[in-house]
Amino acid sequence: MARTVIMISPVLQIGRLWRTVRHLKWRQLVGRIIFWLARPKLDKAAALPLRSLQNEWLAPARRRSSIEGPDAFHFLGEAGSLDEYGWDDPRQSKLWRYNQHYFDDLNAKGADDRRVWHVELLKRWIAENPPTSGTGWEPYPTSLRIVNWVKFALGGHQLSSSARHCLALQARWLSKRLEWHLLGNHLFANAKALIFAGLFYRGEEADDWLASGIEILREQLPEQILSDGSQFELSPMYHALALEDMLDLVNVARAYGEEALSSELSAYIPAMLAWLALMTHPDGEIAFFNDAAFGIAPDDSELREYAKRLGFAAKAPAVPLLHSQSSGYVRLERGGAVLIADIASIGPDYLPGHAHADTLSFELSLFGHRLIVNGGTSIYGTGEERLRQRGTAAHSTLVVDGENSSEVWSGFRVGRRARPADVAAWEENGNLAAKGQHDGYNHLPGRPVHRRVWTLTDAGLRIDDMVEGGAKHSLEAYFHLHPQFVVKLDKDTGTILITRSGREHYTARFTAMGGDIEVIESSWHPEFGVSIPTNAIRVSARCSLPHTFRHEFDWGLA
Repeated sequence: MARTVIMISPVLQIGRLWRTVRHLKWRQLVGRIIFWLARPKLDKAAALPLRSLQNEWLAPARRRSSIEGPDAFHFLGEAGSLDEYGWDDPRQSKLWRYNQHYFDDLNAKGADDRRVWHVELLKRWIAENPPTSGTGWEPYPTSLRIVNWVKFALGGHQLSSSARHCLALQARWLSKRLEWHLLGNHLFANAKALIFAGLFYRGEEADDWLASGIEILREQLPEQILSDGSQFELSPMYHALALEDMLDLVNVARAYGEEALSSELSAYIPAMLAWLALMTHPDGEIAFFNDAAFGIAPDDSELREYAKRLGFAAKAPAVPLLHSQSSGYVRLERGGAVLIADIASIGPDYLPGHAHADTLSFELSLFGHRLIVNGGTSIYGTGEERLRQRGTAAHSTLVVDGENSSEVWSGFRVGRRARPADVAAWEENGNLAAKGQHDGYNHLPGRPVHRRVWTLTDAGLRIDDMVEGGAKHSLEAYFHLHPQFVVKLDKDTGTILITRSGREHYTARFTAMGGDIEVIESSWHPEFGVSIPTNAIRVSARCSLPHTFRHEFDWGLA
């Protein structure tokens, strides 16, 4: 879908900036100044002695491999080599370069087959990334690399003396560059790395790292993990990463005999596993709300098996209706259909960097296959495509006057935020229902409010979109379809037939009242670097408020 580029006046830019920064915590503002101004020095003293394991280190969750040769990488759907780009070439995106420095492949699937490459890459990284210099020594990639190097060593692979020394230097440097100005998953990753390094090494300095990491976790966990188990940024992808972090921390704490720490962290994991199941489709993969894509976190199956090895039970949702009230998501299951709906806030006010303008959007699986989807995430950065993918029209929800329900801008910024209200989920006469409304369009003339009700039966789904308020507006409801489905519009009846061919022939019929129906081109982004053409149904009207759309899906097997 084409997007019109709109120039924003300086006055409007100032207003948008104020609507963004006024939500930040003072700790973030002060922390940013300190982080910019601080010039810490790195102590290059010898590495500390290693601590002895008390128990077995269990195999962690495995990601897909990301190394294709001795110096060849494949990240985010794009290949590149060290000979071509080195470690810090600005021709590659910041996120791609970050991935170079994570060393995730040390513990990925089939890693044993690539050990010779890994050992050489470790040597090359140490030689070509002098301490504190370049992207690789920024706090976040440093944090992930520390954990991966320690996991590599705990998995039975001896680190060279130079690697052990370098690892200690990284922990020392990280302890002076904690990301208090960012908070969220960045600070969590910092704390995890300090705990891993603090347990791996022995001595007073290592004890300080361990104590610092535990102190951060004890402060952040009650805030970052909500009472229903969700990670507070409300992205299924980042939730899966947080779950992996918690499982790793339990694993390493048990391996080094820190049973009290293990028990403290273990208390969070059952609810986190339950929330992941809530946000997982029947195909075994996560739903796409906020920043979410496949291939970044370990697969759901990998996380469940990892949890099982550590003694945690991962169970599928046991009831047909689940309303996760702390996070604000609903899951309805009836008659071969699974609906996951967003009646949530966009995330923490002071940290909406991974938020999309997707309030009151939903995804729907039918007979085990995704039918209605959100657009997903294939790119970070500050370009137009990143902004489009975060926008409301890229999600299966309703747009007023072409505006986004939340004021997403730049790559990771949000100004005005949609606030959900009157949310509920219930069962009535054998049918399942959920509802919510938001005020994200309240700044427009007539102060529009979007209300949506989903009603799921054994044979279909009805969505009622009510836009209350005044004045005349353009309304557009979008229903993005998974690429596996073919659509055909019967203009005479205003009916759309949606079919999926395979072992079974799935058919759904879509009708709408209150607007004009059309099939438009769309795209689906299940992984970074991947864009798959598909179709979307759009129902539109130019009308005075209040106005109601009624959309109905009926399905069966032909």
